[in-house]
Amino acid sequence: MTQHVLLIDDHALFREGLQELLTRRGIEKVSAAGDGEAGIELATRLQPDIILLDIRMPGMNGLEVLRRLRQADLNMPVVMLTTSNEENDLVECLRNGAQGYLLKDMDPGDLISALMDILKGQTVVAPHLAQLLARVVQGHPGETSEANPFDRLTPRENEILGLLAEGQSNKVIAQNLGISDGTVKLHVKAILRKLGLHSRVEAAVLAVQHGLRRAVPAGDTTGGGY
Repeated sequence: MTQHVLLIDDHALFREGLQELLTRRGIEKVSAAGDGEAGIELATRLQPDIILLDIRMPGMNGLEVLRRLRQADLNMPVVMLTTSNEENDLVECLRNGAQGYLLKDMDPGDLISALMDILKGQTVVAPHLAQLLARVVQGHPGETSEANPFDRLTPRENEILGLLAEGQSNKVIAQNLGISDGTVKLHVKAILRKLGLHSRVEAAVLAVQHGLRRAVPAGDTTGGGY
């Protein structure tokens, strides 16, 4: 385990404690910033493998940091690590490209496992917040009045969307369908375009909402990806 983690959190005690924890658990490099501006600068300069980002910070909050990172074409996974279990925070973070939403009171071992899953391509949400995922797409500007939003998808795209909602990674989907990872990626891009969505998690949640498959919360070992 040699990943580089960037931690952005304004609470020095928590930040320093988590740095030590991650190092002891095998993360080779852990960088840290105490505010959003410094975090963006470090992310741009260091290009970490994954970012752990608090929401409630003075000045620039975590959601604005997330937006700025994506606007700067910094596409490494960003995981919200927060005390907030507010539905609006969860919704907005996922819609703006977060690959995870975890709570600070989680078990350290579960945190490490979640980070490893996210680095493998999954989107992981704190287990007791998983039921809120079905609300992510409510009021989404990409929604249409069609009875079935998936009518525009090909049979293969519908099949891949169902596996995506089940929690399978591109690699696992490719193995199950006997196609290449690259072909799966092309299908996922087409799915997002046709549904008017911006991220894989939105597509998966929409599929769950319409009964295709279930979403996979943190700690669920039955799925292989996001």
